[in-house]
Parts: sequence; C-alpha cells; structure tokens
Amino acid sequence: MPHFTPDNSLERPAGRIVASGFRPAWWLPGAHAQTIWPTLARRRPGSALRRRRIELSDGDFIDLSVGQGPGPRVLIIHGLEGDLHSHYAGSLVERVAREGWCPVFMHLRGCSAEPNRLDRMYHSGATEELAEVLEQLAAEPGALPVAAVGFSLGGNLLLKYLGEDPRARRFANGPPLLRHAIAVSVPFVLRDAMLRLDIGASRIYRSYLIGKLKAAYRRKFAERPSPLRIDLRAIRDFNEFDDKITAPLNGFAGVYDYYRRASCRQFLPRITTPTLIIQAADDPFMFPTSIPFEHELGPGVTLELARRGGHVGFVAGRLPWRPHYWLEERVIAQLRAALSPG
Repeated sequence: MPHFTPDNSLERPAGRIVASGFRPAWWLPGAHAQTIWPTLARRRPGSALRRRRIELSDGDFIDLSVGQGPGPRVLIIHGLEGDLHSHYAGSLVERVAREGWCPVFMHLRGCSAEPNRLDRMYHSGATEELAEVLEQLAAEPGALPVAAVGFSLGGNLLLKYLGEDPRARRFANGPPLLRHAIAVSVPFVLRDAMLRLDIGASRIYRSYLIGKLKAAYRRKFAERPSPLRIDLRAIRDFNEFDDKITAPLNGFAGVYDYYRRASCRQFLPRITTPTLIIQAADDPFMFPTSIPFEHELGPGVTLELARRGGHVGFVAGRLPWRPHYWLEERVIAQLRAALSPG
C-alpha cells in the first residue's frame, strides 16, 4: 500500500495521497460485502431526463441523458456495462439535480437503448469519444459541463483523457474543457485488473460481467453480421474477451496492446486539472500494488485512499436498515467545494 500524508486539505498544488475518513459499516466489514450490498439493496430512483444525441465524426453516436437544472452542468460517466440503473448512477443524478446543478449522464458507445452503428464498441481508453462530446457541448452556450465524475472504467477513461496532451483538451485555445474531475474505484492498470478478477471470490464479478458483455455482443450483432469469427461460449475470462473481441473491434494489435495503451496510470503525472480520486486499498477489482505512488500524481491530483471500501462501495452507517452512502456524500461535498461561487 503506498505511503500517504494524513492531511485533509485539498488546496495544495502538488499531487499527493491523503488518508480517507471513510469508516465501513460494522455489518459490511469486508471488500466483497461493501461491493455487493449496494448493488443488491440500494434503491434506484428515477429522474426526469431528456435524451441528447451527439453525432461522432466516425459516423457513430453517443447518447446523453440531460437534466433540467439551471446550475452548472456535471458530467457522469458509468463503469463497465453500467447505465442509469447502476446503483451509483441514478442516485447521483438525482442528488446533483437536488443541489441545483444540471446532471449530464454519458452513455458510453453502445450502452444506451439503441445499439451503436459501427462494429466498434466502448472500451477503457476511448478518450476520443469523450473529447468529441465535450468539444460539441463547448460550442453551445451553457452546455459544457464544469465538472465530471467517472466510476470504475469511466474513471480510467476520465483520468486518461485529463492526462493526454493538455493542449488538445481546450476549446479554441481557451480554458480547459473540464475544470474539475472526480474518479472513483479506478482500475489504474488494466492487466492487473484482469489478473485480479481471476483470483478467489473476485471471479464472481468476472463471471457476472463477462456474461453481460457476451449478451451485449449478441444484441449488437443480432441484425447484422459480426466481422469476428468467434465462439462466445468458449470465452470465460477478460483476457480472452479482450483479446478476441475488444482488441480487434477497436483497432488494437491484441489484448496486451489494449491494456498497455488504455491504462490510465501512465497518464497521471500530466494531469493539471483539479482532480480527486477516491480509492479503497481492498478493492477486489485490483491489487494494492496497482495504486500509484505519490510521485506519479500530477500537480492537479489528490488520491484519497481508504484502507477499506471495496469497489464503488464505501457504505457506512450504524444500522443495516439505515445505511449511509458515504461515497455519494463525499462526491457531492467535493462538487460543492468546486462549484461554489468564488
């Protein structure tokens, strides 16, 4: 586990690691309980959102679900096979709207109600799609999000975007397209995440997610031929899925080329945008050694590291029937500090 500096201030310019104040609920003591419980037990609120389609330069599209609030816009990016029904998504959309801000939920390519047009699919490193969405929104008065929140795969995507050539992340040579960012439960090294999901109880998540990815692949090519000749039934893990499907559909030379180029850890040193990363050392989707060291963090980055919390879990509270979703409160508190006038 990396060394951290116990300091609650988020105002210093240098990248740093600080200790999180999160304390897990006594009735959810382990990483798997923290990860699974909110997925099974948390209420999924509904929000009044309008659909907005962004036409991409390659002929495909990205769908957004946009709130009605008059305040600053907050972009929310989901994780692997996530959507508005994910336990962290709908509730955060509702909370953002209640704060007087305008939520903008980004459905990654192919993850909205309609299959995308091209053979390619979304993946952890597709930052050109995020760039196009932001650039098109920037061209419309008041449409550009001020801050972005990315979960899991969406967090990797967001951090990679922020750490790529900073000059390419500005609109018409003006200020940065995103002024604040929050990333949660990030798989910093994709090969490590693949290996971790092959070990112990983490294989439960592997089986669940591979099943969802296979189902999405079948839906995508139900009405048109796939360019790949594969036996889906023979694919059992992420190494096989990413080598046989993700890599060839998205122009990578193979699975390790994909993992190498799409992992965000290598891009962290160049992030200057004020960014908070919320991470648990016991995340069952990664190894503790995957967490970057302090010297790897760019001057805009604060990594808030909890000893426990699982993957997009961070559930506190004294009683099981009165859970406290600490993660959401922490995200909202950070957004308040970032978006408050002055």
